[in-house]
Amino acid sequence: MSLPQVVSRDEWLVARKKLLAEEKAMTRARDALSTKRRELPMVKIDKDYMFEGPHGTASLLDLFDGRRQLIVQHFMFDPRWEDGCPSCSAAADEFSDGLLEHLHTRDTTFAAVSRAPIDKIERYKARKGWTFPWYSSYGSDFYYDFHVTMDETVAPIEYNYRTKTEHEQAGTSHYFEGQQPIEEPGFSCFLRDGDDIFHTYSMYGRGAEWLGGSYAFLDLTALGRQEEWEEPKGRAADPRGAVPDFSA
Repeated sequence: MSLPQVVSRDEWLVARKKLLAEEKAMTRARDALSTKRRELPMVKIDKDYMFEGPHGTASLLDLFDGRRQLIVQHFMFDPRWEDGCPSCSAAADEFSDGLLEHLHTRDTTFAAVSRAPIDKIERYKARKGWTFPWYSSYGSDFYYDFHVTMDETVAPIEYNYRTKTEHEQAGTSHYFEGQQPIEEPGFSCFLRDGDDIFHTYSMYGRGAEWLGGSYAFLDLTALGRQEEWEEPKGRAADPRGAVPDFSA
């Protein structure tokens, strides 16, 4: 394995302070980016999306649970599957009751939504021991409209704000590999003004990394995520692929 260079404490401190300056610049840049995110315009939701939850049918407004904001995890769970997506499950493992309570104090609700029928969701949720709200959008357009289910027989396909052609040109056509319909992950944010609902933000792909704690912790360490794409090479004896299911 290739390990960091060994130096004196004084030499290390010089290097650390140099990196600290870059970290502070990134923090300021991230704050500025978050400001731009809050300044995005929003789109009114005019479609009456309906979901199934553990207590019956629910509207998108019901998912807010009386709060002003709603964050939805588009949890990959095709109706044909018996289990949810391993990577989405790894993220869900980190959604603690404390996290939900903290969001609630800031007038924000978190809920997962999947295309699988509610009985499959409930069985899987119970097996995993999760407590967060999780709804089924089975039979609705919700997943297609938010571009996390791709099926060219239903609608032109798009993911992460790129068409299939644009992904092919960018070398990221792997998003569309496999038999359609294809499930992909994402998160969407909504704002409520009275009974009016507005879509304010959605993110896909690696954007969701910031909502899981494991990568944030590993990025602080000398060995990092121990995935094949990382630099410097040779830090991991057995590099993993960039698949965030944490199964190994």
